[in-house]
Amino acid sequence: MPGDEAKVKVWVEVIDLNGKPKHNGGRNLATVIVRDTKGTEVYRFGRYDLGFEKEGGLARKLEENTLDTPEWWDDAKFGIFIHWGLYSIPAYAPKGWYAAWYWWWMHKWTNADNGFWRHHRDHYGTKFEYDDFIDMFNPTKFNASEWIDIFAESGAKYFVLVTKHHDGWALFDTKNTTHRSTYHFGPKRDYIRELFDASKNERPELKRGTYITMPEWYNPDAGAGGYGFGDWPGQLAHNAYDNSKLEPYRGRLPGKDYLRDNQLEHMRMLARDYESEIMWCDIGGPNLTKEFAAEWYPFAESQGRQVVMNNRCGDLPQFDTPEYTRFSSIQSTKWETSEGIDPYCYAFNRDTKPEEYKSAQTVLHSLIDIVSKNGNYLIGLGPTGDGDIFQPVVDRMLDVGKWLKHSGECVYGTVRRSLTSPLIVPRKYFFPGAEHGQLRFTQTETTFCMISLIRPKDGKLVVGRDIPILKGDKISLLGGGKAGEDLSWRIEDGEKLVVDVPEKALDKVDLAWAFKVEYAL
Repeated sequence: MPGDEAKVKVWVEVIDLNGKPKHNGGRNLATVIVRDTKGTEVYRFGRYDLGFEKEGGLARKLEENTLDTPEWWDDAKFGIFIHWGLYSIPAYAPKGWYAAWYWWWMHKWTNADNGFWRHHRDHYGTKFEYDDFIDMFNPTKFNASEWIDIFAESGAKYFVLVTKHHDGWALFDTKNTTHRSTYHFGPKRDYIRELFDASKNERPELKRGTYITMPEWYNPDAGAGGYGFGDWPGQLAHNAYDNSKLEPYRGRLPGKDYLRDNQLEHMRMLARDYESEIMWCDIGGPNLTKEFAAEWYPFAESQGRQVVMNNRCGDLPQFDTPEYTRFSSIQSTKWETSEGIDPYCYAFNRDTKPEEYKSAQTVLHSLIDIVSKNGNYLIGLGPTGDGDIFQPVVDRMLDVGKWLKHSGECVYGTVRRSLTSPLIVPRKYFFPGAEHGQLRFTQTETTFCMISLIRPKDGKLVVGRDIPILKGDKISLLGGGKAGEDLSWRIEDGEKLVVDVPEKALDKVDLAWAFKVEYAL
């Protein structure tokens, strides 16, 4: 119908006039022919520049900054974010603040008006320095297999682990770049290796990603190398209770250039030794990302893997990263919202009550809304200092995973569907007696989905505008059992779609109701 659209994937093999593979490294022109199911030509695009290069194509894309996001990342939609480190021991932040920034904020205002400063004084004393948490880091409840199972059973298709946050404390073997890590101090374990190995062996379908901070708050090598900037000067911290004293930076190895020997080498390690598939950088600032990318992408390509990097590495961004917010309309470029299941921060905060965590419904509705606007959703789960993921968090995530098991085909592998432009939800979408804007739309190559964020009333789903549906198409309620199959539907008043839904089918579903339109061929 007018304004309808479809997105299809076209795989290209370049051949010469004799039908043999052609790898001459040049641009290639092609004619694209569209045929119907009977083989009849219905449209022809003449001499279309594919922009395809076998030799040197990756290098050109890196140079021109035109790398697309991988197909698997586009299709995955849903990921798990893990913030876990020394800050998980005090596990404190006033509402609205990030617990992972504990060390920074306790130094920002050194007086009793600062909740971080006051909390540290009252619970640990004025002589207890942040690096003293290193001796307390002993996560006796940590179990890599259990974590990976939670990720997978939540319905996530990838996860991103914080390998090193702004305090410079790493959860992996940093070799001789620095010894400021769990491998060299405390438990003397490589937690990134343990989690990646568990994922590879037990849940190989999960894609594995690594978060890494580009600067470090108090690493003096950054300042010495001239890489400090703004609030990130790269100098040792002054004691928050005695400004005449400098705090230590345990594990630092002298004589290192921060960018080359620390930042770049850590990115290389995660890419090469751990085979990270997502490089999720933070903050930005001085960097050698172009040099890293020139090595990483060809390395991954040689292994038959596609990798992706966010927009905070400094160069070559493949997707945007709004934080604790989201776009209100469809975006033409790829993006990913990240936020914690804690309403205020990513890391564990012991002051957040169980009932304050985002509900399973809130998490799921956020996922559906973001996916309908061409985005991915990265939800943060903050483990406790002893390595446990709080049970109320697990319960909520498993409820999300339960819904995705029966209705995930309206989420995974879908593309955004715009029925008006640019807003995803026109004012005309409504349910009788309910507020506007409770429908989201996605599509695949052969189906169209209408996902209701509230339960339809009186056994009817009502959509008050044109929907891409024709006579012979079938509608079903995913997860509704046999009662939700092949639902009767009709068009009223020339444009209003009405779908009859048995109450017993609606009863089988919770949190959101995904109606799939299956096109007749």
